[in-house]
Amino acid sequence: MSGIAGIAEKGKKELVRKALTKIAYRGGAGRVIQTHDCSTLGQVWPKAHSSCTIDIDRHGVVLDGEVYNWTDLAVGATCPVDALESAYHSKGPEFVAQIDGPFALAIARPDGVFLARSLLGQPPLYYGRRKEAICFASEVKALLGWAEEIAEFPVGHYYEPAQGFVRWRKLETREPKDLPAEEIAAQLRQRLVMSVRKRIGDGNIGSWLSGGLDSATMTALGSRQVRRLHTFAVGLEGAPDLECARTVAEFLGTRHHEKICAPAEILAVLPWVIYHLESFDALLIRSSITNFLVGKLAAERVPAVFSGEGGDELFAGYNYLKDLETEELPDELVDITKRLHNTALQRVDRCSSSHGLVAKTGFLDRDVLDFALRIPPEMKIVKDERQVEKWILRRALEGLLPDDILCRPKVKFWEGAGVGNLLAAHAEEVVSDSEFAAGRKLPNGSELNTKEELFYYRIFKEHFGEELDPTVVGRTKGAPVAK
Repeated sequence: MSGIAGIAEKGKKELVRKALTKIAYRGGAGRVIQTHDCSTLGQVWPKAHSSCTIDIDRHGVVLDGEVYNWTDLAVGATCPVDALESAYHSKGPEFVAQIDGPFALAIARPDGVFLARSLLGQPPLYYGRRKEAICFASEVKALLGWAEEIAEFPVGHYYEPAQGFVRWRKLETREPKDLPAEEIAAQLRQRLVMSVRKRIGDGNIGSWLSGGLDSATMTALGSRQVRRLHTFAVGLEGAPDLECARTVAEFLGTRHHEKICAPAEILAVLPWVIYHLESFDALLIRSSITNFLVGKLAAERVPAVFSGEGGDELFAGYNYLKDLETEELPDELVDITKRLHNTALQRVDRCSSSHGLVAKTGFLDRDVLDFALRIPPEMKIVKDERQVEKWILRRALEGLLPDDILCRPKVKFWEGAGVGNLLAAHAEEVVSDSEFAAGRKLPNGSELNTKEELFYYRIFKEHFGEELDPTVVGRTKGAPVAK
């Protein structure tokens, strides 16, 4: 994705320049800053978006994300930012509900700035205040030192000076479709194919391949539409995910690249991961270590990758979901999907953008999302002696993947990559029982769950000190990390 920053105040180019400098890694292909009647807007963009004309001097729009249907938004538009501005002025702020694609955007107004963020919160957006003026940026660090009252911009909302924050859509459970499993599987497969197709762009794209079902799905669909797709995997020696990734790559005939990491390399990169994540959440950091390293590996060869985020949330991939009654499942899936913006989507955004890479999440396509919410829950987890998770997704993918991958049970990302035990053991060495007891309670009253999380919090404080309020940091739903 790109990086954006701005303020509802004229003539603040130097302020916006400093903000963009802090997130310059989000876009090495170009940078532009322009001042308007009552705002100053800026953007950096990566190689994957360099073919799109970024002309905010003429259009007064900055966009982090992609608009796949921009030609439909406004007749005669010449590029996505042109379409966004035209649609806003002709249709009003509710036009954002028509956008197909992930987005965080700002549009200059005579009285300030219009801001909006996608339904699932992809990509990130934060805001704050400088005196009476609202300001914004793609990451918190870009606002530190000059903005106050920093908070995450609410997902599925827009902001206008006169109205304040307005929800334009809420993610909710849907009435299940009354169709046989064969038909639902066929329709799901068709939507996934179309989702991948619209994200291919000029074809210069690869795929992260962890060896799990979700990344394998994106890889399988991508390899049918991109000749000799590049795939990338990272893990410790002997990690099960590496072997599974090799199996998928060989089956699909991709150009596979893997990196085997030493334990010391995992620990050495940890401070950088926490800096980019802007978080101390243990589950998020565990799952981000190898994502960060595979992002670096991929960025050496391609400007964009497919990623499998969203599959577990939409199709019930987590083991704890098997303990729920079938009728409880839809509400729980909606709840964890709503939380993606500061869990899995925060991980995939920061671990890609930190290397100037764009990650494309085919499962979270608008049409796939709406369809998945209407799949009967009994087709997601089959209540029999095997308790197969993501059953309907596996059915939709028959013939596209090796049987042992198609039937592989869910493995936590950090377990499959081999890093979980390493991080927990290291935290035990560097955090004593007495230190954990004394340091687990945060200034805002919340508590750290484990020694591992306290270890991460210390690194977080080294980076951000007292500037970054812990309440801005999202926390993973659920129990502490098990050792």
